[in-house]
Amino acid sequence: MLSEEPHPQDYNPKFLVLSMAKVHPQTPKFLSYMTSRRETFTIWMKSLVFHGSGCTVFDSNGEIVYRIDNYGRKCVNEVCLMDLRGKVLYSIQRKKLQVFGCWDGYKWIGSKANKERPWFQVRRNRRIFRGDTTCCVTLGSTDEAKSSSFTIVALPGRSAFKITDYDGRLVAEVKQKQSSSGVMFGEDVLTLVVEPQIDHSLIMALVTVYGLINHKL
Repeated sequence: MLSEEPHPQDYNPKFLVLSMAKVHPQTPKFLSYMTSRRETFTIWMKSLVFHGSGCTVFDSNGEIVYRIDNYGRKCVNEVCLMDLRGKVLYSIQRKKLQVFGCWDGYKWIGSKANKERPWFQVRRNRRIFRGDTTCCVTLGSTDEAKSSSFTIVALPGRSAFKITDYDGRLVAEVKQKQSSSGVMFGEDVLTLVVEPQIDHSLIMALVTVYGLINHKL
C-alpha cells in the first residue's frame, strides 16, 4: 500500500471501478480515437461484470474508455471491444483450422460490423526454438501495400510487448504498470503507451488479440 497521494497515473483500478462517478454511461466519452500527442492508458485485466472475464481500460485521467466483457468465459473464439457505453468498436473472431492462429478484426459502423472483409488480420508466428511469439498484422486486404502493416513483438517481462510499423518504428508498447515512485502493480495491471497520430481503438483491438493469444482474455 502506498503512503503517498496517488497521481492520476498511479491509481488502483479496483478502487476506481467502485467509484460510480467514473462509470456513468450517460457522460460523453472519448469520441476521438486519435490525438497529436503520446497517450498513456492503464489496462486492468478484469471485467466490469461480476465474475466475468475481460478487461477494463482507463485513460490518464482515470476515466474508463474501453472494456471487454466475456461474461465468465476465457479464450472464446469471438470477443467485442466496446467503449464505456457499450458501443461495439471492433469484433474479433478467431479463424478455425489455422496451425499457429489467425484472428480477423471487423470494425463496427453504427450498430453492425462490416463483414465484407476484415478491417485487420493478425497472424501468429511462433519461433519454435526461441519459444517467443511474434504476430504480423495486416490492415485491409492482404494484397494492399506493405506499409499498412504492423508487427507485435514480445518483450522481456511478463505481458510486455510492443507494436511496430512496417519500417520498424514504435507505435505502441505494453508493460507491467508501476507507480511514479517505482512500486510495481500486480501482473493484471498494465500500462499501454500509444504514439501520436495512431488510432487508439485499433491499437486496443490489437492488444485484445495478443491477450487472446496468451490466454489472458
